Amino acid sequence: MRPGIFALTVAALFGLSFAIVAGGHAITANDAAYDPSKIEVPDETDLPPMDEDSSPSDDTQQSSPADDSVLPVAPESPTPAPENNAAPSTKSGELERIAPREPLSQLGLALPPKPPKPVAPEDWKGTPLYQPVASSAGQIEAKGYSIAIAGIEPVPASDECSFEGTSWPCGARARTAFRSWLRGRAVTCTVPPEPDRAVISADCRVGKEDVGAWLVANGWARAATGGPYAEAGEKAQSDKKGIFGPPPARVSVTLSPSTTSALPAPLPPPDESPVIPVEPQETVPVAPGAFPPAPTPPTGQQAPLQ
Repeated sequence: MRPGIFALTVAALFGLSFAIVAGGHAITANDAAYDPSKIEVPDETDLPPMDEDSSPSDDTQQSSPADDSVLPVAPESPTPAPENNAAPSTKSGELERIAPREPLSQLGLALPPKPPKPVAPEDWKGTPLYQPVASSAGQIEAKGYSIAIAGIEPVPASDECSFEGTSWPCGARARTAFRSWLRGRAVTCTVPPEPDRAVISADCRVGKEDVGAWLVANGWARAATGGPYAEAGEKAQSDKKGIFGPPPARVSVTLSPSTTSALPAPLPPPDESPVIPVEPQETVPVAPGAFPPAPTPPTGQQAPLQ
């Protein structure tokens, strides 16, 4: 061990021993200074006299008087449920039902839908009706509407017309011609916004062509008296068009028994030409040396297969 460290250790031990000894002397000096005889004891004559009837519990009760206003509360008994959901009786009399108050708003009420506002005929706009069906010449049905073309007299499908003493079904023929002209195209008519079961008289057009003008001009409907198509109706009647003219010519087709029973002639059998035998050709031997010799493969490789 080094001399410096040894000397430092010895000095530390001496210092610790000195501190312990000094602490013990201080404790001994404090014990010597304490003298029990110097404690002051109070004289019993100085205390106030105490009544025999009084007790500490009585003083405690007198110091804290009880509050007479606080009384014990008895537990409440549960109210029995009314039988058969009957209203409880009151001393004043029977209950009176009053009318409910008015709702604050009508948003949550199940009110019937409001009727649509009526639209005047002059405010009607052209409504496209798709896939119209002609029930007669001058009357169509589409999209819940039943429309009679305005300015004309429709020709019912059951009408019969007479031309020079010959009667023919002109109503059915006029309806067929009207359907062929429509061809399922959309018809734009001035009808009210909502369809009606009653027949509505309205102006209609297909594209830019007036339906009533076409029917009257081709003689498939009669023009109304004093209507816009009166002049066209007179011209169609003078030209004997449509229902004012002769019945359509019937095309008769007759098949003769000779043409129907005749069968095509059978085809002749194909010509069978004789088979000419082919003689085999003789093989010509090849003289040696006619072809160059095969190349010799290099050393270490196999010759190619021939």
